[in-house]
Amino acid sequence: MNQPVTLIGLGPMGQAMVDALLTGGHPVTVWNRTASRADGVVARGAVRAATPAEAVRASELVILSLTDYQAMHDILGPVEDLSGRVIVNLSSDTPEQTREAAKWAAQRGAEFITGGVMVPAPLVGQESAYVFYSGPRETFEAHAKTLRLIGKPNYVGADPGMAQLYYQAQLDIFLTSLSAFLHATALVGSAGVSAQEFLPWAVDNFNMIAHYLPQAAQQIDNDEHPGDLSTATMMGATAAHILAASQTAGIDVELPRAIKAHYDRAIAAGRGADNWTRLIDGIREPR
Repeated sequence: MNQPVTLIGLGPMGQAMVDALLTGGHPVTVWNRTASRADGVVARGAVRAATPAEAVRASELVILSLTDYQAMHDILGPVEDLSGRVIVNLSSDTPEQTREAAKWAAQRGAEFITGGVMVPAPLVGQESAYVFYSGPRETFEAHAKTLRLIGKPNYVGADPGMAQLYYQAQLDIFLTSLSAFLHATALVGSAGVSAQEFLPWAVDNFNMIAHYLPQAAQQIDNDEHPGDLSTATMMGATAAHILAASQTAGIDVELPRAIKAHYDRAIAAGRGADNWTRLIDGIREPR
């Protein structure tokens, strides 16, 4: 028989994980604060636990899909015995919260793995799904085959906070990019251009940006920022123009103002002749 798994937290993401595990042939025990949320997965073969303690007793591997890490403490805090359990927390929070949670789990006899799922619920278990994990390598590897059903597992180190750091960094790119798209759409929209009309140009721009990243990463790691193709001064002028155009259009200016501030900081530090990658210095150490 395949490894039994307990899954606590049955929002859309948690339900998608249960489905992936059931499809993979694993017995799954579930618990959710609102019991009715388990009805669908129970109908598909999961077993409903009456309490968190009962859910924990059912499996060595306990996966959490909750709002944040405080929810883990609220739910598992009253459970007297966590010994012998492997807790895989796939909830979102800060790296420091995950490190504290690993200590908390160890004090209660459990092993702790941090995870960050990098796809929305409909893609869980699909080929494009992947998950960052960190914590004790031996523990991770012992359960990697089961965890693979959720998404391709990517182990990023023993530090419990590392998976959450990767997860938040990816969401940093994602959320900022979405806001950039909305801001640009509002900018052209101020002249009557529809979002659909602008869309192909935005997609082309996002695709082109990906081509810049390998060279940018190399320059950052080497701390070499040659301004032969572009400079912070030149691109800072563009940032100023975007801010001015946004002000004239009467749309929100917080995003272009923040971007212009990055260029202003590099120029003020005497780095205006360097490439735009030099902005990393001011982002790392804002003064």
